Amino acid sequence: MLKTSGSLCCLKDKKIVLASGSPRRIEMMRAHGIQPIVMPAHIEENLPQIHGMCETVMFLALKKAQNVYGQLASMPDNPGKGSIIIAADTIVYKDGEIMGKPADRKDAYRMLDKLRNDYHYVVTGVAMLACGRQLTRVFAEVTKVYFTDYSDRELNLYLDTDEAYDKAGAYAIQGYFSRYTDHIEGSYENVIGFPWERIEKEILKLEEF
Repeated sequence: MLKTSGSLCCLKDKKIVLASGSPRRIEMMRAHGIQPIVMPAHIEENLPQIHGMCETVMFLALKKAQNVYGQLASMPDNPGKGSIIIAADTIVYKDGEIMGKPADRKDAYRMLDKLRNDYHYVVTGVAMLACGRQLTRVFAEVTKVYFTDYSDRELNLYLDTDEAYDKAGAYAIQGYFSRYTDHIEGSYENVIGFPWERIEKEILKLEEF
């Protein structure tokens, strides 16, 4: 179950544009009392020649926020005027490999085989853009996740479900695969899709300008 911090009631009064069609991110916002305008970004997720897991997700999150800003600006009467656009990108990172969504079952198996009985990082980059004020904040949140030593049979049974194929790293920590999570270090909500407590703090900083 998602937790609601209740620390920033003022967020409920703001117009939030979510640059994502992710059901998990939409659910998280609604659980925190926010009914966002949902406008998925349309970008090529080509990565620049940069190093580091945090730089990668921050680059893509900002690219998504800017794309949605352009979509809104091109509409009659700009429905995003006065809003805050929130965009995010999540990856799984293990031994130098950036894992996004798996291409197919074979790719999902490869990812989860690499992750078993060890730890990996879940990294979410978030970009927030205040429309009309040209103010932006971009940051990354990192959570360390430890998996148990699941068997090949257990892994194949999991891959028979639909859960793996639209998730970074081929798993959802809040779903079927939760049984193979030993423990985490950091934000649980970050692994689901949004580091909500950090978002609240960063929006406060954005509002200070």
